[in-house]
Amino acid sequence: KKNMLDYVSEKVQDESRQGEAFAPFANDPQVYKKKFYIESYGCQMNFADSEIVAAILNETGFGATRNAEEADLVLLNTCSIREKAEQTVRNRLTTFKQIKDARPGMLIGVLGCMAERLKSKFLEEEKLVDMVVGPDAYRTLPGLIEEAETGQKAVNVLLSREETYADISPVRLDSNGVTAFVSIMRGCNNMCAFCVVPFTRGRERSRDAESIVRECTDLFNSGYKEVTLLGQNVDSYYFVDEAKDATITFAKLLEKVALISPLLRVRFSTSHPKDITDDVLYTMAKYENICKYIHLPVQSGSTRILQLMNRTYTREWYMAKVDRIKEIMPDCGISSDIIAGFCTETEEDHADTLSMMDYAKYDMSYMFFYSERPGTLAARRYKDDVPEAVKKRRLQEIVEKQNKLSQESYRKDVGNTYKVLIEGNSKKSDKDWMGRSSQNKVVVFPKGDHQLNKGDYVMVTVHSSTQATLLGTITN
Repeated sequence: KKNMLDYVSEKVQDESRQGEAFAPFANDPQVYKKKFYIESYGCQMNFADSEIVAAILNETGFGATRNAEEADLVLLNTCSIREKAEQTVRNRLTTFKQIKDARPGMLIGVLGCMAERLKSKFLEEEKLVDMVVGPDAYRTLPGLIEEAETGQKAVNVLLSREETYADISPVRLDSNGVTAFVSIMRGCNNMCAFCVVPFTRGRERSRDAESIVRECTDLFNSGYKEVTLLGQNVDSYYFVDEAKDATITFAKLLEKVALISPLLRVRFSTSHPKDITDDVLYTMAKYENICKYIHLPVQSGSTRILQLMNRTYTREWYMAKVDRIKEIMPDCGISSDIIAGFCTETEEDHADTLSMMDYAKYDMSYMFFYSERPGTLAARRYKDDVPEAVKKRRLQEIVEKQNKLSQESYRKDVGNTYKVLIEGNSKKSDKDWMGRSSQNKVVVFPKGDHQLNKGDYVMVTVHSSTQATLLGTITN
């Protein structure tokens, strides 16, 4: 098993989760003449995009398979946030190329954030893929597949100012049938110096509110009990409904989704500290089914480093935002993203980050040491001058700090009772249920004789905790 430092070092930046194989369900072979296999890496947006791609491929006659060796089409939905993610993708492409050598008819494609920057290497230099498709070009997949089938290299990495895929109903890949992601916007207008997203996903644009509410309603009517609204910066969501002469802000969108049903939980990710408003916080406080949890990336606790990162807020401003969240919602959980060893970072800057963690008391964090990405503002403006050994040591101190904060946070929940949405069996035992509290904490508890199912809500009293799990029993 990897130690904690290795684990967090390999996680992907932003509102991300660990990149891993995304094995789709198997479709009825009588319905689809060809099979596709897809793996997704990086943030939740990439996983949501894979569900859009699956819907487009279904319409083209492709059904999903869990076995890459029997696939006619193998796709990797990629992430460019960290060098480690890119190396992982390259290794996987090499493996798939070996499979293709034994099955010449197979096509291999790269989707997502790595598409534009590495298209030439993948297509011409390393000859690992047959097609490269950017995140705004998925509608052209059918034509690109036809082109690749003739032996031509197929490429479309053009970015769009309008594309939101609002009219496409995603195919829920490997879904637990309880929780689902719903994309509400694409791209990003924030030019954080360390981040490649504005260059790989384009300018920010919001999806129309009616289509979002309709998708969430359809999910609820299909048995889903929780939706997570996704965007690079959801708080800057802004849609003008000209037909109704109405402007929909993120606070108003949250309310619209919450009003679908009190039985539908609503989460969102990610928030930029500069854009989350009191309107959003009061809306969260007003509706019980809007989860009391905010992912609020700080990146650094040093005002000087924040300015170099172009984060547009100071240390003191961020601390005031944390105060405001806790003032309006005292029970709100807060998590963060933290980067160790950004350009010119000193020991004093690093100490500011550690003290910020103490102040905010994050329930959990995604922690990384800085990895320079080609094309970003930081790569053009600054020298990556912090030695890797120093970066790793500082990251280790951040990890140890977060471990302590997480233990304290979970320990405080012992003795409390929480409403938990059952998502499925515990990973360790099918005799236990696993779900999450409103604050996004995993709760594990025995099934006992209670007649419960996935998607049910249940009250659980916590009797003990680990660093990342609450353990409890059902309370009548």
